[in-house]
Amino acid sequence: MDKLDIRKGMTDDKIDVAVNKALDIMTLKEKVATMSGNNFYLLLLKDHKFGVRAYPGGGVKRLNIPPFLFTDGPKGVSMPGSTCFPVPMARGASWDILLEEKIGEVIGKEARAQGANLFGGVCINLLRHPAWGRAQETFGEDPFHIGEFGAAVIRGVQKHNVMATAKHYAANSIEYSRFKVNVQISERTLREVYLPHFKRCIEDGCATVMSAYNKVRGEYCGHNSYLLRDILKGEWEFDGFVHSDWMNGLRDTIKGISGGLDVEMPRAKHYGRKLEKAVRLGKVPLNLIDDSVRRILRTTLKFTTKKDTQNYDSGVIGCNDHVLLSREVAEKSMVLLKNQNKLLPFNSDEIGTLAVLGPLIDKKNTGDHGSSHVRQKNIITHLQGIKKRVGNKVKVIHNEGKDIDTAQQIAQSVDSVVLIVGYTSKDEGEYIPHISKGLGDRTILGLKEDDIKLINAVAKVNKKCVVVLVGGSAILMEEWKEKVPSILMAWYSGMEGGNALANILFGKVNPSGKLPFTIPKDQAHLPYFKIDIDEIEYGYYHGYTLMEKEDIEPAFPFGFGLSYTEYKYENIRVESTEEKIIVSVDVSNIGAIAGEEIVQLYVGFENSSVDRPIKLLRGFKRVALKPKETKTVSIDVWKKDFAWYNPENNAWEVENITYTIYIGASSNKKDLLTKKLTFN
Repeated sequence: MDKLDIRKGMTDDKIDVAVNKALDIMTLKEKVATMSGNNFYLLLLKDHKFGVRAYPGGGVKRLNIPPFLFTDGPKGVSMPGSTCFPVPMARGASWDILLEEKIGEVIGKEARAQGANLFGGVCINLLRHPAWGRAQETFGEDPFHIGEFGAAVIRGVQKHNVMATAKHYAANSIEYSRFKVNVQISERTLREVYLPHFKRCIEDGCATVMSAYNKVRGEYCGHNSYLLRDILKGEWEFDGFVHSDWMNGLRDTIKGISGGLDVEMPRAKHYGRKLEKAVRLGKVPLNLIDDSVRRILRTTLKFTTKKDTQNYDSGVIGCNDHVLLSREVAEKSMVLLKNQNKLLPFNSDEIGTLAVLGPLIDKKNTGDHGSSHVRQKNIITHLQGIKKRVGNKVKVIHNEGKDIDTAQQIAQSVDSVVLIVGYTSKDEGEYIPHISKGLGDRTILGLKEDDIKLINAVAKVNKKCVVVLVGGSAILMEEWKEKVPSILMAWYSGMEGGNALANILFGKVNPSGKLPFTIPKDQAHLPYFKIDIDEIEYGYYHGYTLMEKEDIEPAFPFGFGLSYTEYKYENIRVESTEEKIIVSVDVSNIGAIAGEEIVQLYVGFENSSVDRPIKLLRGFKRVALKPKETKTVSIDVWKKDFAWYNPENNAWEVENITYTIYIGASSNKKDLLTKKLTFN
């Protein structure tokens, strides 16, 4: 008799009625049981592997309320057979928001087809330093850029009745020490640098948030009431639920519920019986339990009772359309950093022999094998892609380059060389105690010594040499970058990475990716970073804002990327309305082939009365242009996005000053047109 009338197509009002009734008739034991994952270790023992199924939590079987069913990401659904996309850092290099939303839709469909309704793979932590092991899981170094990408993938996932999780809230940017490090941070730095991207995702309706392991100002994020209750649920009016990260993401029963953590994952260690006992002893007020349960039930019902728009059967998992999308993403993500004498693209009619050298040429190398691992067998390696692209037209000689003399002899005997070097999951990724072989974070920021020796040896004997870099973040290259004519950043490029690389090398695709971070010349130009550390201060500046503030020239600036064609920017115009400005510019393709350019808009704060960056990214658009074609590109910027956070009155303030509007091809001033704008 107690079963609730739960059905498809429930309105928000009917869901609220059902949740209120549930709260009236649920026992305390049932309420507390919804606040954790369940049966995780039983399922793990049964499967002998993590991530091969959706893990349940919440739900009230007696009342007909379904559970949430968790799967991870972020380069695709982690369960077997799912489409493996390029890592998010690569996707950030595409600067393509519409494409990212499509990726989210694929993830949503495949999650549903695999039996999941909660996707925990929207990592939007800031890339503060390139040594961070999980850099590949986020989208870049800039809060505005990350926020737009996070919101896009969330929109896509949630279109298909799957709850998305934004993680790891907040200030999580060191991997090995993530379980203990205390992040000291000023209020302005927190509000302006480390939280805006989370706020952007909440504004777009993100269903759930995962708390981080680290501490912020001495309190673990899983029971940090300032972050969870005051800011997230209070100021931002977040009405979804917050769940913990999975290994000791919650440390204390009373601190957890008091701090605002709604769900302990993946099982009840500090919640469950301990939380029930704390309520019975009067140590935890029942209204806190009811608030969490209300959030869990309401959010779960909003997504599980939506009317399905299509079937989500196993046929969609890794289907051809999804695989082709993965290839498109890889193609749009790769960044051409150098192309001296227009070595690329190769012309297969002019090359008789091609050497493909390096330790990564034939590895199924899609990045980290931790919680973000996608179990996909059909991965096209770089060598496979190149061989398929050239067929019988070009003789391909391949060698892993372990013997430098042999590699050099091969390089000397061919028309051109492709060197594929960089990292694997053994070099960077998630650190899992007692399981991970490494520290998670990178111990070197450049290439390995053997890779550099190979580059030097090959470059001596063959001037038509392309270095392809594989990795999830910035790679320092001052030791060798002047010795080779072409450098291409290929990332961990997903299951179709080999085909994508070949299409770019041989000109079927014109490269259009641009860096989502700054590559420095020297690691001394980066913020302080230490792998094993108990406490660290996160400063106001990092990445391009730090380089510009200290007048340091990077190796490659934020937003930089070359093309096989050339673009020209002219005629900047700025129109101002009450709430926003509209910046327009004419962009022309002055080269001979079609391409896609990424137009970037920055706002300059040189005249501010407070300490602020020289400029900040505040908009971007991708535009396709045929040869000799010109298009007008317009980008809107809300005036509220000119604001700084004043900690003295806890408010965002827009100064009445003269700003500089920059628009162009990268963050480098020589690539930007400018116009002054005064707020009165």
